[in-house]
Amino acid sequence: MTPGRQAPRRPAMIVTRFAPSPTGRLHVGNIRTALVNWLLARGGGGRFLLRLDDTDAARSTAAFAEAIEADLAWLGLNPDDRVRQSDRADLYEAEFARLIAAGRVYPAYESPEELELKRKLRAARGLPPLYDRAALALTAEERAAKEAEGTPSHWRFRLDHGSPITWDDQVRGEQRFDPALLSDPVVRRADGSWLYLLPSVIDDIDMGITHVVRGEDHVSNTAAQIQMFEALGAAPPVFAHLALLTGSEGALSKRLGSLGVDALRDEGIEAVSLAALLARIGTRRPVEPVDSVEALAKGFDLADFGRAPARFDMAELEALNTRILHALPFDAVAARLPDGMDAAAWKAIRPNLTRLSEAADWWAVVTTDPALPELTAEDRAFLARAADLVAAGASDWAGLTAALKAETGRKGRGLFLPLRLALTGRDHGPDMAALLPLIGQDRALARLKAAAKE
Repeated sequence: MTPGRQAPRRPAMIVTRFAPSPTGRLHVGNIRTALVNWLLARGGGGRFLLRLDDTDAARSTAAFAEAIEADLAWLGLNPDDRVRQSDRADLYEAEFARLIAAGRVYPAYESPEELELKRKLRAARGLPPLYDRAALALTAEERAAKEAEGTPSHWRFRLDHGSPITWDDQVRGEQRFDPALLSDPVVRRADGSWLYLLPSVIDDIDMGITHVVRGEDHVSNTAAQIQMFEALGAAPPVFAHLALLTGSEGALSKRLGSLGVDALRDEGIEAVSLAALLARIGTRRPVEPVDSVEALAKGFDLADFGRAPARFDMAELEALNTRILHALPFDAVAARLPDGMDAAAWKAIRPNLTRLSEAADWWAVVTTDPALPELTAEDRAFLARAADLVAAGASDWAGLTAALKAETGRKGRGLFLPLRLALTGRDHGPDMAALLPLIGQDRALARLKAAAKE
């Protein structure tokens, strides 16, 4: 536990949620949010829920919703339940009516142009761009007149200015906001559609969410939402705000900021590699290879996260992906390997991979005769002798090269390279001691004879 940080209250069961809007693909930033919520729930034996925030009907699509679920499944972050905000309109209306009756939401009639003018006037006077609560000063008659005129109204949540808003953030420590320095947030547009803040609170109460983990760009939202929880008679959940991701050159580039699961998958990144990196960057624990996302949940603790920006480096991800590939057992990849490639082939080829897709290329080296290399007459004679030895039964690499060394005096590159070129068509690759048995005696003999004649 970080010195000076209070221990969070411990509910009977941790319940977290990931709440993306189905208006686009998941990117590395919200993938990290989903992962941390999943790890917190799984590490504590709790539940992880998916809530699709699809109240923006104009931009939300079924295709994006399906893509989000597919991306989570690829990462192994399977939710215990799913809800859609578009199915919960009756609940929002009922709770909204309660807040109206309690005087905690109120209609405001300023147009966007009027609000912008007010902001400019306050800025000219050196004042922060806060809403002046002019709508609260309207009399019942004035409000009725505006309604009669057809002036559209949006709705704001009335913040209680009586005392500071405080909470113990599980990443940022003690947080304190003066509500008088915050604008009463708009919670419903003039067309009746909802903004993020209030439906999210209503959902968190209804779904029994105990921990809300999200990016630090939501800190001021949390201050307003804590009062919404209280206005609805509910205790706020535990909050944790993660430092935002940055790129290797400082601020997160536009490309990295929008880098999606689909792009990473298409680039051949393993799901477990992405999870292993995103679970540890920004924490005091090292980034290291793991064999499953479940392994990351063991010992997971929000207290490991620091307030400094978390550095996402694509080169680090690629290096980690290579290390993880080199340790994956055959059973973990068998379904994605080329037909006929068995455990022995995987063990031989695995050390040369940076992407699993490369396995097909190396397996083709085993199963398909290579192009004939350009060789000197001396090398061709050397390969002819190698063919004789293979025909006589020299089927293992160590025995073949030992015999050739003894007969020809060749060693090092002069001994090994002509053989590798003839047998694989490449000047580098997997250990030939493991590769030669896969090629087999008959294919090896044919390839050596063909190269010797070229």
